Amino acid sequence: MTGEDGSAGALETGHEMKKFVVLYIADQSAQAQMAESSPEAAQEGMKAWMEWAGRAGDGIVDMGSPLGTGKEVTATGSSEASTGVAGYGILQAEDLAGAEALLDGHPHLMMPGASIQVYEALDLPGM
Repeated sequence: MTGEDGSAGALETGHEMKKFVVLYIADQSAQAQMAESSPEAAQEGMKAWMEWAGRAGDGIVDMGSPLGTGKEVTATGSSEASTGVAGYGILQAEDLAGAEALLDGHPHLMMPGASIQVYEALDLPGM
């Protein structure tokens, strides 16, 4: 799924694009990663993210952000979240395969042990 300029942005096809929630999974929290990065490394990391964003183009609905410490809330209380979610974003594409294609070459995947989970955001009936 590429635009005329070769970017992986969403194509205008006359029908509504689906939205996808992207979760960035990492062994190390985003807070720890940022604390350990030199200013030069942080700048290089942002450059890689901006290059990816340029390729993804219109497929990006919300770049999202890194996430801090989280809690898992249940009916009986709360505890420290342990899923390793380091950040999120929102993409749009025709289908899940299109959303996956937008994530090709994503800089998050350069970190050891990192992965990306992508989920289609479903419409609520009657809304």
